[in-house]
Amino acid sequence: MELVEALRTTGAVRAFRPDPVPDDVVAELLDTARFAPSGGNRQAWRVVVVKDPELRRRLRDVYLSGWYPYLALGAAGLVPWAPLGDRAAESAALEAVPSLAAAAAAGPGGFAEHLDEVPVLLVVLADLRALAAVDRDLDRYHLVGGASIYPFVWSLLLAARHRGLGGVMTSVAIRHEDDLRALLAVPDELAVAAVVALGWPQHQPTKLRRRPVSAFATVDRFDGPPVPDP
Repeated sequence: MELVEALRTTGAVRAFRPDPVPDDVVAELLDTARFAPSGGNRQAWRVVVVKDPELRRRLRDVYLSGWYPYLALGAAGLVPWAPLGDRAAESAALEAVPSLAAAAAAGPGGFAEHLDEVPVLLVVLADLRALAAVDRDLDRYHLVGGASIYPFVWSLLLAARHRGLGGVMTSVAIRHEDDLRALLAVPDELAVAAVVALGWPQHQPTKLRRRPVSAFATVDRFDGPPVPDP
């Protein structure tokens, strides 16, 4: 697949055919993704391929512990856990969590409820000793360290797209990171960066909706003139 086409058509896939993905294909994807850039070329990522059925079920349960709060916050019109979010409004919205969980339990469930059935489940870890987190000491939310990890995840998803697979990166389970650490025997110096689901898509989304360039890029200053759309 041509690179620009892949960049413009790789959407999140959460519905997969039941067909297994061979181990050698998973290894191939990781082999391609390892060429992603990282600060100082330290390659601080580690990956756990979760195959054991019981571990998968328990990972799903950890995921669900964060999923229903995520739904409740979104239903209230909030950006879930936004760094500058309204904490009081969040607390009020989270009162709906039990009813959302009960409704999900009574129905067929979706991606979250069937996470353990996804053909490939990967947990991506970040070695905190190897991240050049230059914003570490700033008096605000810290995010720069992820620049050395998430390009690897995106490269993994692009490699999957090239192979005819689909997938999605999700971070909801990190709300309960200690549970994930215990489940997968992750040492303290590593953080959980993402859970990645991969498989043969039931449908490959290609018509993605994004804001135009003029909506997010300006010249010289934040309040400068917008960059014209091509």
